[in-house]
Amino acid sequence: MRKSATLLTTAVLLVTFAILLTSCQGQTFQVPEKSTESKTLTIVTSFYPVYIATINVTKDVPGVRVVNMTQPVTGCLHDYQLKPDDLKTLSEAQIFVVNGAGMEAFMDKVVSQLPHLKIIEASRGIPLIKSDGGEGENPHVWVNISNAIQQVKNIELQLSVLDPEHAAQYRANADAYAGKLEALRAKMHQALDGVRERDIITFHEAFPYFAREFNLNVVAVIEREPGSEPSPAELADTIGIIQKYGIKALFTEPQYPVKAAETIARETGAKLFVLDPVVTGPMEPDAYLKIMESNMKTLEEALN
Repeated sequence: MRKSATLLTTAVLLVTFAILLTSCQGQTFQVPEKSTESKTLTIVTSFYPVYIATINVTKDVPGVRVVNMTQPVTGCLHDYQLKPDDLKTLSEAQIFVVNGAGMEAFMDKVVSQLPHLKIIEASRGIPLIKSDGGEGENPHVWVNISNAIQQVKNIELQLSVLDPEHAAQYRANADAYAGKLEALRAKMHQALDGVRERDIITFHEAFPYFAREFNLNVVAVIEREPGSEPSPAELADTIGIIQKYGIKALFTEPQYPVKAAETIARETGAKLFVLDPVVTGPMEPDAYLKIMESNMKTLEEALN
């Protein structure tokens, strides 16, 4: 009797196992794989100098992509009008880094159409110079190396808040790049603090911050807005200033035509030199450093 019960129990277990085995046929059980897809943080910059600062702050940070909204030949964003492609680029980004200080006059449109886009203002807290004539502030803060250092730190601080996971790397990158800028600033002071001439005439209002840093005096501006040809009366005034101060050098910019400057040079005998406000150039991290060092050499020659 006991043997029959044991055989019956064994038979039941075998039948149960067979049923379970049959029910599992055709099913595949796999250990879930960990996703290898990393999330990309897309940062858009408004124009060239902001792009150069941002790629230095974000250097080698994983998953971060930096895109410049405007073409590198655009120059300053005076009266720049947003294009449909610009809005499309911004719609695909999480962060928009701008110069601020009034340079990007289109920001109201960006904010209204893309309210979730996070804005980083690079010029936050930088003391601004009034534009000539008192109409608003001069936004060309980056041409001053001390301001450029502050912009780098501003970008790092605001980016660290928005992306705290990579805050330490942003800080390390910003410190490294700021160190290079500080070394360049010291080198330029050594070269320019002793120049004989300190009065300069520039092409447009890109250099007041630069002049303030290196104790130069902008006595006249040939074109107050790029592309706006000076009137005959304005040309005559500039010629008079050159003759009054005995100025031997005029500074044009590589991004704009120099017809007016050439006219003044012919009338006065002053020599033309090129100063670059760093609004166009190669899309590489050391571009600002190289352009500013070239400006230093130009000024050494022109003012001595």
